[in-house]
Amino acid sequence: MHQTMPTPAVTFSVVPATAAIAGSAVRFPVRRIFCIGRNYAEHAAEMGASVDRGNPVFFCKPADAVVDDGTQIPYPPATQELHHEVEMVVALHSGGADISEQRALEHVFGYGVGLDLTRRDLQAVAKAKGMPWDSAKAFDHSAPLSAIRASSEIGHPQSAALTLEINGNVRQQSDISQMIFSVPEILARLSRLFELKAGDLIFTGTPAGVGPLVRGDRFHARLGDIAELRGCIV
Repeated sequence: MHQTMPTPAVTFSVVPATAAIAGSAVRFPVRRIFCIGRNYAEHAAEMGASVDRGNPVFFCKPADAVVDDGTQIPYPPATQELHHEVEMVVALHSGGADISEQRALEHVFGYGVGLDLTRRDLQAVAKAKGMPWDSAKAFDHSAPLSAIRASSEIGHPQSAALTLEINGNVRQQSDISQMIFSVPEILARLSRLFELKAGDLIFTGTPAGVGPLVRGDRFHARLGDIAELRGCIV
């Protein structure tokens, strides 16, 4: 007579990804991280790319790529060319599919500033071969993020200085008013491809001036008087 062997007990220890909320002990539960590329004309030009308003470039990072303000970030493996990309980040408290631009900001919980860390050499190889960018963008610790400021407190910024200093020297500097696709446009376009939900983060693109990071570098990112992010590469 066949006997079924008991299934061995398995214990899983999974810690959900979260981000800090300014002025609160409650943390923001991160569901997905979406990113848009080529959203500042000068950055698209420095990367040798053109801007196509009909076809925005989207990609994703895993939720657990989020890194808190003040964290030491290990230099990632498999690259000799880690690059910084400073960006305004949008956090959602609700979502949906086919969101209209007119209603898009109703889904925004708040805003922060983050870095889209990139293994540029791997991205270049992928681009040359027409392959996906996942290994260049979606690695561990690749999404450092400030505390999120609630839109109920600060509103929805249309203009704010976006800056990044490395070791006290300004590397990137622009204003979010220079984005090619606005936040409502980004949310509307994304929601045609994915059903957006509470907990989603959207990195809204980087201005010109992207460049290398090496071990020992300290970074300081700012989004006007809304958010700040500090950390170092080790």
